Amino acid sequence: MTGQAVARLAVYAGSFDPVTLGHLDLIERSSALFSEVIVAIGVHPTRHPLFSATERQDLITGVVAHLPNVEVDSFDGLLIDYCRARAARCIVRGLRAATDFEYELQIAHANADLCPEIDTIFLPTRTKHGFVSASLVREIASHGGDVSRYAPEVVCKALTQKFPKK
Repeated sequence: MTGQAVARLAVYAGSFDPVTLGHLDLIERSSALFSEVIVAIGVHPTRHPLFSATERQDLITGVVAHLPNVEVDSFDGLLIDYCRARAARCIVRGLRAATDFEYELQIAHANADLCPEIDTIFLPTRTKHGFVSASLVREIASHGGDVSRYAPEVVCKALTQKFPKK
């Protein structure tokens, strides 16, 4: 990697349990802004996600296959440490509402205090995805609802396997 490419490497991190169309929109927009984007799946030892880290990585890899400058990875520990290890200069975070902003700003300030050379970039979600969250998608799917307008097709199929119709 050249110095210029490293400076344009961004990390978009989250739990992605599961990846939604809102996430995909942010990934696509980030891939147009940065030369390389890593979608980093955070693995937290006390959380119990619906999809394993491997399943989430496989789902996201399929969803972003059309984006040659996007890599999918997972990490545990602090995001800022992961970014340092990957030589990323930017963290991309999505904002749906004002409540997201307060939380995300607090995290961005802590990250900047720990590692001032890594910047956080906030991207607002598109209006049509502003209310969509992974937890909403899981909730609807758990009751047999149609989530095709909120999640990519491969995710819809995976959710059907997790929540078979009775």
